[in-house]
Amino acid sequence: MFEKYIENKKEEIIKETQKLIQIPSVISKSNNSSKPFGENINKALEYALDLGKRLGFRTKNIDGYCGYIEFGEGEELVGIIGHLDVVPEGENWIYPPFSATIANNNIYGRGAIDDKGPVISSLYAMKTVMENCKVNKRVRLILGLNEENDWKCIEYYKQHEEIPTIGFSPDADFPCIYAEKSILTSYLQMNYSNFLNKPIIINNIDCNNNALNVVPKICSCILEIDINKISMSDFISTIKKIKDKYDYEIDIYKIDDKHVKLTSYGIQAHSAHPDLGINAISRLIVILDEIFKSYKIEIELFDFFAKFINIQYYGENLGINFEDESGKLTLNVGNFSLDNSVLKIGINLRIPIHTPIVDIGNSFLKALAPYINVDFETKSHMPFLYISKDNYLVKTLCKIYNEETNSNLEPIAIGGATFARAFPNCVSFGANLPGHKDMCHQTDEFISIDSLLLSCKIYARAIYELSK
Repeated sequence: MFEKYIENKKEEIIKETQKLIQIPSVISKSNNSSKPFGENINKALEYALDLGKRLGFRTKNIDGYCGYIEFGEGEELVGIIGHLDVVPEGENWIYPPFSATIANNNIYGRGAIDDKGPVISSLYAMKTVMENCKVNKRVRLILGLNEENDWKCIEYYKQHEEIPTIGFSPDADFPCIYAEKSILTSYLQMNYSNFLNKPIIINNIDCNNNALNVVPKICSCILEIDINKISMSDFISTIKKIKDKYDYEIDIYKIDDKHVKLTSYGIQAHSAHPDLGINAISRLIVILDEIFKSYKIEIELFDFFAKFINIQYYGENLGINFEDESGKLTLNVGNFSLDNSVLKIGINLRIPIHTPIVDIGNSFLKALAPYINVDFETKSHMPFLYISKDNYLVKTLCKIYNEETNSNLEPIAIGGATFARAFPNCVSFGANLPGHKDMCHQTDEFISIDSLLLSCKIYARAIYELSK
């Protein structure tokens, strides 16, 4: 229906996607109240709003917390809810993560699929409908800036702006998402000060600023030994023997006569799919537990972790073997730190929609009962999203996708969290295609140019159907 118009815009769509990816919009500290999430995220917002103006839309910067791009008239509001912030780039990319390099008919870069490519695709879908159709509602692309952290942007929007009547978020998978798991972010922690007189102590832990919703690719720590009690050669020999028991990629580096640095390597992935990655933090903690126990030092936090938190974790060891139509319960270990003599492990759980949150907490507390020095603290909980497969919105979006791709697919459930759950009558819709590897949060993230253009055509049809 809109194919020719979008094909004529192909080079423009690619160019604007590249320009947006080239802005390194990772959250940073800010003392400027008009740029609450940092300079680079604000640059991404300003660029997107300027592009919206150049394309002929109404735009608004909402106090630096978010923004929107809009067209149409009418009382009802169709919302498209995306985000411009990205997770940290990680390491060992084929191409620089903010270069937006085109190779193999893909655009490579952090944010290419999550969520800058889909945002540009949605924007040009709006342009397509605005130039070719008459609609009876307003259509608004809402630009979030804090999706990868604590959603302060969208909360600010909800306090100050109009809530969409109906809508979708281009931040997951096609054909359509009818359910998203609930999410629990928690910490396991213990006081480490009583261990500072031991013959081995931890000096430093560095996880490369890993986000809790990312399977960590690298984590290192520095161990200091008391050379009056342990020889460095024996210590390194012990570490090597422990390492040889496991098929883990861990570097051992002697800094000096007292200090050894251990660096654990994994594979980055989205925490909703921990099985697609390899967790560098988990592997390091398992090795540390054995190192300390070899010298008769038992750190309860490590012992609990080694016994109850699997490397590829699905809850069985804690007696939380939950699974339903939305999938299995999963857990990602996303953070590991030593600060002010407190050892802390940050975990991110994706919980099936029919599993009560209280059951998860009780299972942790029961397993922790013998570990009197380890605390379990919940930082945040995000409720699940569920809309019936028979709902008008779900059926309409699925129908559009199937007709545009000559498919016959059913709506799906995911472990990811999108802005769709922030609004009533809203679901996530694309842009990752069925059968395609989900590159969200991964090293060498990309969006294929074919997928970018196809999603634009699908979104144009959806915007038209929801607003006509």
